[in-house]
Amino acid sequence: MPTPKKGARLGGSAANQKRILSNLAAALFEHGAIKTTDAKAKVLRPFAEKLITKAKSGSVADRRLVLKQVPQKDVVNYLFNELAPKFENRDGGYTRIVKLENRSGDNAPMSQISLVLEETVTTEATRAARAAASKQAEATEAPAEETTEAPEVEADQATDAQAADEATEAEAESPEAPAEEKNEEK
Repeated sequence: MPTPKKGARLGGSAANQKRILSNLAAALFEHGAIKTTDAKAKVLRPFAEKLITKAKSGSVADRRLVLKQVPQKDVVNYLFNELAPKFENRDGGYTRIVKLENRSGDNAPMSQISLVLEETVTTEATRAARAAASKQAEATEAPAEETTEAPEVEADQATDAQAADEATEAEAESPEAPAEEKNEEK
């Protein structure tokens, strides 16, 4: 028997919670947005996003897996045939939770969970425009880099010459130092 999740559940048992999530997901896909409590919205979000990800692949095996979790065939057909192509350019974040006022009867915190059907900012067209702009920027920066490299090479040669002079001075001093130590010992 599978281990139930820790903490409070939405319903009385694990089976009841699965039914609640199934019905909430079906209503979300059918209507595009639903009002529910914060707790249910937070549990529904990853459940619905996983179903949408499976629908984007569109394979028969994924369709059967989704039908196990949401047994309404018309909703699953709508999800695979109409909603999944709308999410083709989106890598994740298919849903949005917006907090609403508390419910008047029991003061329960309420939220609206909805599908995000707007186009993403980074579509293929904008990606191509960014790539062209970056190539153009690299082309303009390349001549500037070539002019800055020449002084760096000269500076490197100057520091190399100074380092060589210091090394020869250190070598000249080092043979004298042991001679002075020998004189002091005598």
